[in-house]
Amino acid sequence: QVQLAESGGGLVDPGGSLRLSCAASGTISNIYVMGWYRQAPGKQRELVATITNDGSTNYADSVKGRFTISSDNAKNTVSLQMNSLKPEDTAVYYCNGFVRSTLTTRSYWGQGTQVTVSS
Repeated sequence: QVQLAESGGGLVDPGGSLRLSCAASGTISNIYVMGWYRQAPGKQRELVATITNDGSTNYADSVKGRFTISSDNAKNTVSLQMNSLKPEDTAVYYCNGFVRSTLTTRSYWGQGTQVTVSS
């Protein structure tokens, strides 16, 4: 079994910064991709950023130049540094990992962490 646990959400003023972190634990053999998705009220969940185990990154156009994803393969962690936050970044942010465990290879989700950008 694999678990993903996020931390770091909260309330921030427009223009401010937050850093989200996610740690994967359990019977992990390999993590191929980790990433962040978000879901705002009344909207579908959308990709924010992903990073592969060889360091290749992908960002949504809406966050390019403001957000930076990074990972530590040895610790099975992924982080999202969010700068110049806007009210439209308000959402629940979910960590995702495509993980090979001892039993299966599949996608796992964290429980989500709320990010609110408001003055």
